[in-house]
Amino acid sequence: MFSHAVAALRCPVCRGTLQLRDGGQPTLACEAGHLFDAAKQGYFNLLTGKGTVFEADSADMVAARYRFLDAGHYSGLATAVAEAAAGSLKGPGALVLDAGTGTGHYLHAVLERSGAAGIAMDISKFALRRAARLNPAAANIVWDVWRPLPMADNTADVVTVVFAPRNPAEFARVLRPGGSLIVVTPRPGHLAEIAGRTGMLGIEAGKEERLLDSMRDYFDPGTSHSLDLPLSLTGSEVADLAYMGPAGHHLQREELAELAALEGLVSTTAKFRISEFPVS
Repeated sequence: MFSHAVAALRCPVCRGTLQLRDGGQPTLACEAGHLFDAAKQGYFNLLTGKGTVFEADSADMVAARYRFLDAGHYSGLATAVAEAAAGSLKGPGALVLDAGTGTGHYLHAVLERSGAAGIAMDISKFALRRAARLNPAAANIVWDVWRPLPMADNTADVVTVVFAPRNPAEFARVLRPGGSLIVVTPRPGHLAEIAGRTGMLGIEAGKEERLLDSMRDYFDPGTSHSLDLPLSLTGSEVADLAYMGPAGHHLQREELAELAALEGLVSTTAKFRISEFPVS
């Protein structure tokens, strides 16, 4: 599965085909001689030049996300994403790109369900360390999804984007005819019972309309469905939930100490929209 994923990758410098060299330390290399060594944790950093201007998730944010997801609170969402992807991931050559993979939990569910090969991309090396351990057979790549993807045209059957940046033009380029893009976004009322107490960012008005507008030039009209997950969380889990998302860039962990110390369980509901877009 790993070799199949590597075959879809392209050198970020010259766009040449990459091959895996394993002479003690795994290295991705192109014919022009550009080399990308694997980190000891199993991921490859393909970012070149100045890298990215975007702020990557910190080690503490990633640790909070890993604890929360590994406890299974969003397992219903992971299952739903895997089921949505399964129809397009059939046959020995199936490949899924998880753009903004984070800790790799959603990709893990997709790979377990489908048996497909996987490419995982994220700008956070701390996230990729976790993702590479969870999905060692995938090609785990540090990359900025806003940049042209280091992949050949028409190589992926599915692209999944779960609470991550979207690059419709590039997603459409790398998807094969008949492939699909699966996007997960929060709906109004998402975690409403705790959002105000945690400093979490609210859901912007018109979010779904902007998603549809951004896809219109590259994908056929898609379908979507809603998923609600009732949650009962401890204080420390509420703190992790707040810290693991975008608000974590603005919050100090110490600011959540009062939440973490809460006794008993806190009830809230996670509200998601799962949208599927076929390639135009």
